[in-house]
Formats: sequence, C-alpha cells, structure tokens
Amino acid sequence: MTQPKALQKLLQAIANGSISPETALEKLKYLPFESLDEFAKIDHHRQLRTGFPEVIWGADKTPEQIIKIMTAMRKNAVVMATRIEPEVYHELKIAIRDLIYYPDARICALPTQEPPNQIGTISILTAGTADIPVAEEAAVTAELCGFEVIRLWDVGVAGIHRLLSNSQVVYDADVLIVVAGMEGALPSVVAGMADCPVIAVPTSVGYGASFGGVAPLLTMLNSCAAGIGVVNIDNGFGAAILAGQILRTARKIG
Repeated sequence: MTQPKALQKLLQAIANGSISPETALEKLKYLPFESLDEFAKIDHHRQLRTGFPEVIWGADKTPEQIIKIMTAMRKNAVVMATRIEPEVYHELKIAIRDLIYYPDARICALPTQEPPNQIGTISILTAGTADIPVAEEAAVTAELCGFEVIRLWDVGVAGIHRLLSNSQVVYDADVLIVVAGMEGALPSVVAGMADCPVIAVPTSVGYGASFGGVAPLLTMLNSCAAGIGVVNIDNGFGAAILAGQILRTARKIG
C-alpha cells in the first residue's frame, strides 16, 4: 500500500473514534496510487471510486512498461490493456504466461478467479463488417467488466431490412452501442426504434470525404433522434464504460 503514513494516520483515527468507518472509506477512495519507476502511477482505487478499474492504454507504451504495469495491477478485479497489436502481445506473453488475448478487440487481459457480475444487457450493433474491431473493443471491455453483451454485426442503413429483421435485439437491450463509419446514420435509425440510451461510436472507416471518422462523428452529433450520446472516433472502450455507468446508475436508483 502506498502513502503508508497517511494510511496509518487514517487507521489511528478510526481506532480512536475521531472519524467513522464510513468517512474513512470515503477518504480511502482518493488515497492510494503506486509509482512505477517514475513512468506510471497506478490508481489502485479507481474501481472503488468509479465502479470500474484502471485500464492500460497499450498503444505508445513499450512492452516492458506494459509488463510492469500489469504485474503491479494483478490484485485488481480486472486487469486489461487496450490497443495491443499481435506482435506486442507475443512479447508480453513471454513474461506473463497466463495472459489472454482478444485479437479482434486488440485487448490483453489477465484471468480473474472471481469475474465481476453486473446487471444489465448491452447490445452492440455495427453498420458494417469493417466496424467490427471497434465494436469488439466495446464488447470485450463490457464482458470483462461483467456485463452481458449481445452482438449484431453488419446491419447498416444501406440494407435497412437487415436491421429490421433483427429488431428484437434493439427492443431487448438495456443500453445500445451503435458503431458506424461512412456517413454514420445507423445510430439515428436505431434511436428511433429503441426505448433505452443509445451510445454512438463513429469509426474511421470510409472514403476520403469521411475525413477519418469526422463525417460520421458530425452526423451523430447532429442527429435529430433523441437519446443519443456520442463518444470519440474509434472509442469502443469509452462507449463500453459509459454503457456500464448508465446501467450501474440505474441499479442504484432502482
């Protein structure tokens, strides 16, 4: 445990009755982090504060840095790293033998003895097959965090009958994540059918005029359908965490 003096002071305060255990718990939410060779500060209590653990952004980190961070985070309920390319995974696997790799999502994770169990179903739709990697990032993230996930791929507006023939997936969802590139129209259509929140994820899939995902991003932001929230381009991870927070908040209110 980091910051031992602060922790000792807090424990003494509980022992002498100057603060309550409930107040101490609130203070603990903001106390500990662990420094690793000055290149990272691991937030071990992020799950206590926010409901979801800290996740490693794998791109732009060296394999050595990722190995050290994942090893230090082993005691967490969920340990995962996003945007891990296959060649990086092979290097990580040498040092971390039990590492699991999800190639479509480009996510690495450590196995958990007691996987989290969350209430709620997240349905994830893609407009096209090329949107699947971003959608899988969302799906695997949600599953590792303990949510049930339903996948429905390649139901874009260019063949709207494909969506309509699978409309039950939309109706049964507690939260929907809709992933689309090109013009990004699918979230608006889905939001016109759904009675739950819709999280729109623009992807960088498309011809030159899509400007690397800017065109679908603007389409989604300008949607006339109510109940849509939009995350950044290719941000499947962020969409999954937002969906999880919506479900957790609904459970607290209920």
